[in-house]
Amino acid sequence: MRVRQATIDRSALEHNFKQIQSRAPRSAILAMVKSNAYGHGLERVAKTLTEADGFGVACIDEVERLRNADIRQRIVLMTGFHTPEELLCLHQLEATPVIHNELQISILSESNLTSSIPVWVKVNIGMGRLGFQLTEVGDVLERLRNLSSRIKILGLMAHFSSADSLASPATQQQMTLFQQLLQTHHLPGSLAHSAGIFGWQASLHDWVRPGIALYGVSPFPDCTGLDLNLRPVMTLKSRLLAVHQLTKGSSVSYGGLFVCPENMPVGVVEIGYGDGYPRHAAMGTPILIRGQRCALIGRVCMDMIIVDLRSIPNAQIGDEVTLWGEGLPIEEVAKCADTIGYELLCHVSQRVSTHV
Repeated sequence: MRVRQATIDRSALEHNFKQIQSRAPRSAILAMVKSNAYGHGLERVAKTLTEADGFGVACIDEVERLRNADIRQRIVLMTGFHTPEELLCLHQLEATPVIHNELQISILSESNLTSSIPVWVKVNIGMGRLGFQLTEVGDVLERLRNLSSRIKILGLMAHFSSADSLASPATQQQMTLFQQLLQTHHLPGSLAHSAGIFGWQASLHDWVRPGIALYGVSPFPDCTGLDLNLRPVMTLKSRLLAVHQLTKGSSVSYGGLFVCPENMPVGVVEIGYGDGYPRHAAMGTPILIRGQRCALIGRVCMDMIIVDLRSIPNAQIGDEVTLWGEGLPIEEVAKCADTIGYELLCHVSQRVSTHV
């Protein structure tokens, strides 16, 4: 039995979905489950979110996994296709690609599909990543409409660049641009992701695309999921592997960066960067043992971390340790590691067993 465990709370996932529904009651919900549902298990999450109108993925493998799991809702491949063979595969899987470049239009125009395939058209309104430029949209739509026997245009899609900052003037500008596009071309739209849903009501259009909020994590840097009435879906746990009484002046972990300021108890926790715990987590990163907080000390190792047990003097070998999740917001851990909760969730390794 592996002691490193990621517990997935399906009831929390359902709760978070309901919160999103309440924020966007007139929008269809495309639940983002790319990257193995942000580390939570692609098939598990999709089967839990039975009310989702569709699922967003990032590669054909994820489309195939969902269809093989008998998921019948719409599946949108956010990166689209890159070859005629990929287009045919998506058509056979009854999946919806996102069209965002000229190559895809060429492939569509030369295809011999037996029936039309639904597509979203992506527009660049400031992200500078994927999407047609604003000056190209009219021409692109006209050319795609001439392929009406091969495709069905579902609408226009775009992505925010700075919506995690509620003071961002760029976000207001991007919402205005997108609204003008929808009005000009008389098409449905999809713009809001998690930050849009919780922070920018004007971005709610026909479809919303929640990602990180589904998993109970805030899309904003200055609050946690709990502040948004979201519940953590993943709780990462391990156990105390050893407890030592170190003397004043003793050094801890590689490089000896932490030196004991007094005689003190320290604990060794059976988890490390080999499990996905962030190697660059700073000293002082919170850890939960027996429901009480203690702090990381010294460098994170591949298989272990060391914690200051002065606040928990009765801690014993075998005690359960929470690294993030229930009782300890992942946002706090991410901030201490100079990263974001998204990355921590996605980096949990296969060495960690998953329990529901």
